[in-house]
Parts: sequence; C-alpha cells; structure tokens
Amino acid sequence: MEQKLHTPEGVRDIYNKECETKLALQKKLNTVLHLYGYKDIQTPTFEYYDVFREEIGSTSTQELYKFFDREGNILALRPDITPSVARAAATLFENEDFPIRLCYAGNTFINHSSYQGRLKENTQLGAELIGLDSIEADAEMIAMVVDGLKKTGLKEFQVSIGHVDFIKGLLNVADLQEEESREVRTLITNRNFFGVEELLDSKNVKESMKDAFRILPELAGGPEVLEEALKAAPDLDARLGINRLQQIYRLLKLYDAEDHVTFDLSMCGSYGYYTGVIFRAYTYGTGDAIVRGGRYDHLLEKFGKSTPSIGFAIILDELMSALNRQKITVETFHQNLIVYTEATEKRAVSLACSFRGKGRNIELIKREPEEEREVYEAYARRTGVSALLFLRDDEKIEMVNLKTGEEKIIDL
Repeated sequence: MEQKLHTPEGVRDIYNKECETKLALQKKLNTVLHLYGYKDIQTPTFEYYDVFREEIGSTSTQELYKFFDREGNILALRPDITPSVARAAATLFENEDFPIRLCYAGNTFINHSSYQGRLKENTQLGAELIGLDSIEADAEMIAMVVDGLKKTGLKEFQVSIGHVDFIKGLLNVADLQEEESREVRTLITNRNFFGVEELLDSKNVKESMKDAFRILPELAGGPEVLEEALKAAPDLDARLGINRLQQIYRLLKLYDAEDHVTFDLSMCGSYGYYTGVIFRAYTYGTGDAIVRGGRYDHLLEKFGKSTPSIGFAIILDELMSALNRQKITVETFHQNLIVYTEATEKRAVSLACSFRGKGRNIELIKREPEEEREVYEAYARRTGVSALLFLRDDEKIEMVNLKTGEEKIIDL
C-alpha cells in the first residue's frame, strides 16, 4: 500500500467553508481598496534574490526560500510583497509624476526556523501609495485599514501608530554600536524593557538617556501620549515625527476613524525599509498583528525610481483566526443541493439550469430510489449547503432550509 503524502511543516490545505470564507474576505477587502481608487497589480511568486537582498530591509535572508534557475541565477520565493511591488512600480511607472495607487493579494513564504505553530505560507492583501510624502497619504492608508477591518465584521480592534524616528533618535543619542542598537530594537519589539535597561547599564549610558528609555512603556495610548512623547523626544527628527502623528490624528477624525486608533512610540517596525510612520492593527483571538504597514520613502530608490511611498499588508490567515475565535460569521455564497433519481433526472437538470441562470449555486447528486433523504441531508450540513431539494419519484419535491430547519413539500 502506498504511503499517503501530507503537506510539509508550516503549510496546509484550505478547503470547503474555510476556503469560501477566505475568498469572501478577500472580496470584501478588495472592494474597500477599490473604493479608495486603488488598482490591482499581480507580481511573481518568486523573484531574483536581489529583490529581497539584505540591504532592501525585508525579511532576513536566512529565512528566504532560495533556489536556482537553469542559468544558475539565485531566485527566492517572496517573503513580503512590498519589495516586489516597488520593483514593478519603479519600472512600469518610471516617468509617472502623479501618485500611484496599487493593491494586491498573494501568498508569501518565510522559512521560519523556530516559530511554533506559525505558518510558513501566508496570504496577504495590501495596498501601496507611491509618489506622496504627506500627512494626507498617511491618514488615507490608516483610514483604509479601519474601513477594511470594519467591512469584515470586526468591531473590536485597534490600529497602533508609531514613528521610527523616535526610537532612532533615542538610539543615536545613546551612542550605541550598530550591533547594540539592533539588540535594543529586538528587546523593545519583544516588550522586554527590563532587558533594555540591563543592556544600557552595561554600556554606561547617561542616566538621562536611561530615563528616556524607561518611559517608553508609558508612551502608548490615546492622542494624549503624543504630548508626553514631545517632552521626551531626543532630537529634532523625533519631534517632527511626533508633530506628524498629531496632524495625522486630526485627519483621521475627519475619516471618523479615531475610535480605532492608538499610539505607541516604542514601535520599531518589522522591516528595515520603514522610514517614518509605522502602524499595526491588533484584535482579540490572535497572537500577532493582523495588519502591518508603514512609510518606506527610500525603497523604490533601490530599484531605480526616487519617490516616497507608504503601504500596508493585511495578514488574512491571522484575520480569519481572529474572526473565528470572536465567532464573527463572514457571509459567503449560498450553495444549494438537488438530489434526484433516474426518473427525475430531466426535471432536475432543468431546475439546475434555471437556478444557475438566476445566479444561484446548484450542486446535483444522483441517488438510487431506495436511498433515504437523511443521508444527503447529513452530507449537505457538513459541506455548508444552504438548501436541499429532494426530488421524489411521485413528482414532489421535499425542500429543506438547512439554515432555519424549515421544511415543505411542493409539486414538480
């Protein structure tokens, strides 16, 4: 007997109701992006390795899936779609001066080494606004995230906003080496502020600077924390960053999005290419952010077009997990089942064609005359069918609404 093959670690099959839900979510979110004027783009699943090389600032090169083509070029499965869109935009819109609004959906691949329970393949849906460095562009992206998450049925979520220049300013004034700065960033990202204090103690950093790092946990909350952050801002760039966040918040109130917005000045950003405003969205029922985004004003330069940009990615698998645990149902298409016999085949096919012509999804199953309805009703329930039409040989149809339990018998 042949051994059955299963999926590799970190990937899985998605089918039936879960797959329907995922596609329905993509459709809802894509509708929101289109309402804001964003146009679709598709980039390759794999690219030349250079698109994700270390200096780009995407995922660690150690976590890339790498392979070779016939000519010996190194290729990589995309761990992040933004560099791919940046590469494409730099080429396709080389001479475009007006803002470019692009949106996408696709799978990303990260070869995690020690992520318990984390998927190595995830679906991301996102948007990129290329060619604008303004508070209006920043606010538009964050408002679009809020609108999109609301569209999925999510009610309790927060978009946490920060600015990379705040932490960058603290690290510069602390005069740490590059390796030490990286270590501090990792500790802050992991909310290990005791570890930060311990490291600063070992480097004889000035007490005034230690105090600035100590208040980082307090610089998270509503817009009032921005005033506190201004007092603690270590340099001009950090102060300008805080001022920008205040202006963005003013615009977000115009979008009626402020109820879902908080600030966190300890945010470092998950990608090295972030240059300004960064944001993440969180909700209950998932251990990670469901949205990651930020400004990356120098990324396109690495592909030949000097222009500012900002974008975000919604991690659909995390979002689905959250919706499921919060018991939020995503409306999917209604599937109907017609069960018939040899004697009722002509009528069954005619009915199916008529329903399909009206846009209704119909599955046909032929049965033996002696087979009972209960067998097919059980099948319909476990596969998410909405209504069962059981055609009897006596020219009657037993109709069962599987959502409400209502039953009735009608003539063929």
